Amino acid sequence: MRWWDIEPVLALERDLFPEDAWSPGMFWSELAHARGPGATRRYVVAGTAAGERGEGKIVGYAGLAAAGGLGDVQTIATARDQWGTGLGSRLLTDLLQHATAFECEEVLLEVRVDNARAQKLYERFGFEPIGFRRGYYQPGNVDALVMRFRAQDADGTETLDGTETARN
Repeated sequence: MRWWDIEPVLALERDLFPEDAWSPGMFWSELAHARGPGATRRYVVAGTAAGERGEGKIVGYAGLAAAGGLGDVQTIATARDQWGTGLGSRLLTDLLQHATAFECEEVLLEVRVDNARAQKLYERFGFEPIGFRRGYYQPGNVDALVMRFRAQDADGTETLDGTETARN
């Protein structure tokens, strides 16, 4: 994601999350930490191919923050006409691959308790529920389910990016 993607991302954000959409400043702040040798963020967009009339259109985006061995999925969204196409899985795969590059041992996320579709996606990737944040999503006062993905499973193999490598 680059600065010129913010406006189309905001349009999608407002459509998908009308009550608690991020502000332009929130995206600008995140992107400020996504470049250079000290980067702690990864933000990506997915778009349709450019047609006869010019540019493609952004149909999904996702972001990850990383610090001290911990990753946090900040946001992930796909346009309604992309639901069921695997786009959400591709975006999440990208974030988890970059969590490995950031040397994250765990990745956390919050998901609305009423968003079963997203919860199923995260469960397929190995995220497990670890708690709740009451009233997390405002102004609707909707609870968040906190989920965690561990980079290392019980037999000592790393699995954060979908590959398995034996640990010493």
